[in-house]
Amino acid sequence: MILSMLYKVTRGLLSVPGVLLRRNTARDAELLVLRHENAVLRRQIAGAVRYESADRFWLASLSSLIPRHRWRDVFPVTPGTLLAWHRRFIAAKWDYSARRARTGRPPTKAALKKLILQLARENAQWGHRRIQGELVRLGHPIAASTVWEILHAAGIDPAPRRTGPTWKEFLTNQAQGIIAADFFHLDTALGRRLYAMAFIEHATRRLHITGVTANPTRDWAVQQAAGSSDERPL
Repeated sequence: MILSMLYKVTRGLLSVPGVLLRRNTARDAELLVLRHENAVLRRQIAGAVRYESADRFWLASLSSLIPRHRWRDVFPVTPGTLLAWHRRFIAAKWDYSARRARTGRPPTKAALKKLILQLARENAQWGHRRIQGELVRLGHPIAASTVWEILHAAGIDPAPRRTGPTWKEFLTNQAQGIIAADFFHLDTALGRRLYAMAFIEHATRRLHITGVTANPTRDWAVQQAAGSSDERPL
């Protein structure tokens, strides 16, 4: 990028005489090209002529002062080669390969990785998003995707409840809030069938019969579940 800027500045400075004098600029530029070509040939008397980066830089800069139809007669290289050199120097301005090498997310500190793995092992039901939220509360800003990658690399499933709980563990933990509901029927001495709605508390195993009817409609069942009828614990 620095070379490209220097190239543009050089071309600008070389164009100043042409703007100010408006005469003999092309002829003077041709003399400069011939002098430089002579210096190149003296440097390499034997063997093929090789143009170094400074040579290409100087000749490409001088090309802006000479009409293009004269290039083939003045320059020791073809017009296509001159244009290729010019494009190369200009393109260097837009070369961000060195900058791209420094971009990207900074690596996660080893201590933070250790903390993530510790939280995952001590809290089997936490997923990567829950862990990320806890880390943010502790003052460790980190992306959920980074937590996911760390857990995945360590062989730990980042999804919630990666090692459980089992169905028995779930019922044990949630027993206080679970109530099962069902119907059972009974027949009277006269052969009439009645239906009773019953609820069972998982935590205490207590049975609650909320109502008995011969016609268990949907509205009646909803009313029993809402607790509008009297309960008779057994």
